[in-house]
Amino acid sequence: MQPMDMRGLNPAPVTAFNKDGSLDMEANIRIAKWLASFNEVKSLVILGHAGEGTFLTTDERLELIRAYKDAVDIPIIAGITGEGTKVAAEEAKRSFDAGATGALVYPNHGWLRFGFQKGAPQDRYKAIYEEGGLQTILFQYPDATKASYDLDTQLDIAAQPGCVATKNGVRNMKRWYVEIPELKKAQPDLQVLSCHDEWLLPTMFDVDGLLVGYGNIAPELLIELIAAGKAQDYTAARKAFEQLLPVTRAVYHRGSHMEGTVALKIGLRHRGLLDHATIREPLKDLGEAAEREIEAAFDAAGIGRVDLAMAAEQE
Repeated sequence: MQPMDMRGLNPAPVTAFNKDGSLDMEANIRIAKWLASFNEVKSLVILGHAGEGTFLTTDERLELIRAYKDAVDIPIIAGITGEGTKVAAEEAKRSFDAGATGALVYPNHGWLRFGFQKGAPQDRYKAIYEEGGLQTILFQYPDATKASYDLDTQLDIAAQPGCVATKNGVRNMKRWYVEIPELKKAQPDLQVLSCHDEWLLPTMFDVDGLLVGYGNIAPELLIELIAAGKAQDYTAARKAFEQLLPVTRAVYHRGSHMEGTVALKIGLRHRGLLDHATIREPLKDLGEAAEREIEAAFDAAGIGRVDLAMAAEQE
């Protein structure tokens, strides 16, 4: 197995829909090709929260994987969300057959409320790799949930064949500063990726890259932020972070993190990559006032429209 190289920006693109709610494959491919035109973009992670993955049918999910695979030359990583271990393994196999290389492994949904039994997460990852064929990414959920894995569970998963990275969104810096060094010590080749969209700066100096929905809307500045973090250049990182801050506030400092997906589409519309910001239930429109606020935040950050012709030349 040749492990995926995720040492850079790994955006989690939205899923574009037509106004009638069907998949807009032209828009999805447009976004995929634009993101892949940046050399520092290492993979595209689809079918997760930002991509409304659990709101799609099985056929739609596979259609999207195939379209992305045909459109770009970087790995496609599929969000694997099926509840049972067997269900998740079969979902992974279908995704692999459609062209995915990796799996962002979501916890069983029931664990969010009730917690998990010891050993169950390890078995989930093992089945997705061994039966599904996908390289796995250890997904660490926020500390506020019951699906946030203890350090021993993380270490077990990270040691499994096929596990190439961890996407850490623990949102508890006390745990971050204890657990990330332990993971690195035990598995030096494990790629550490932050997904703290709403406050990235504190994590930028400990990571190999980012796996974020934020990568949809501002890849240029996130690439600068990653470079500054790797160089341990706090001044440059702070500058990029401060420039992004109006957008961070408008997109992620909202009442519900789910609103961030809606805001991402509004941002992509403002940048000229989407014609409209159509979403699927249970997401709700944010209203005209919020849309104007989000657009103003992009203008304040100096993040303008994308020159699609220039992006096409860079492919």
